[in-house]
Amino acid sequence: MNYQQKKELIDYLSGFISERRKQRFDEVISHRTDHLRIVLEDLYQGHNASAVLRSCDCFGVQNVHFIENKNNLKISADVAMGSSNWLTIHRHREAENNTRKTLLDLKARGYKIIATTPHKDDFTIDTLPVNDKMALVFGTEIDGITPEVFELADEFVKIPMYGFTESFNISVCAALCMYELTTRIRKEVKDYLLTEEERTDVYFEWLKTSIDSSEGLIQGFLKEKDLKQ
Repeated sequence: MNYQQKKELIDYLSGFISERRKQRFDEVISHRTDHLRIVLEDLYQGHNASAVLRSCDCFGVQNVHFIENKNNLKISADVAMGSSNWLTIHRHREAENNTRKTLLDLKARGYKIIATTPHKDDFTIDTLPVNDKMALVFGTEIDGITPEVFELADEFVKIPMYGFTESFNISVCAALCMYELTTRIRKEVKDYLLTEEERTDVYFEWLKTSIDSSEGLIQGFLKEKDLKQ
């Protein structure tokens, strides 16, 4: 489905939601960004991944990648609080090495790979440059990032800690990183918001999620349009 078709369908489907919901969609999408993406490598605790999704939605980060080499993540509805409905979630589980393929694909799309680890001294989260698009990678709850991430990372970042405990819970770490980075991105980066085409894609998916029998409505609209042409 091309861009123009989606625009026409958005106009059509918007008639099936309340004006209040439409205003909410317009407000939320005006703050969405794809300048920062979150990558979760082989997390096995669904409540941690679900909490990260909730934070992504709250901070306006639209795209999340689940790398599933060993573990197929299950989203916890109670923890995610519906946030997965409003995010673009990419699941990577088909390749022999999903980590390598995913990170190379992101690099090809212009993203710097930023690995989170307390064991490297490149940057703290408050000093990491934010001008370039970035994919922030979090590893497993126990082992952290894998050697493939170390190899392919462009930069390493950590959160300063001053206690006896060596690391934060993954969902806490992700939330702290997103707060710091999105705050600075919104202040320092000129074109951080979704492009018009990206907004159209996301808005279209939100409408499909919100409307019962949306696929039937879409097919009926397209069929009627073909008959008129």
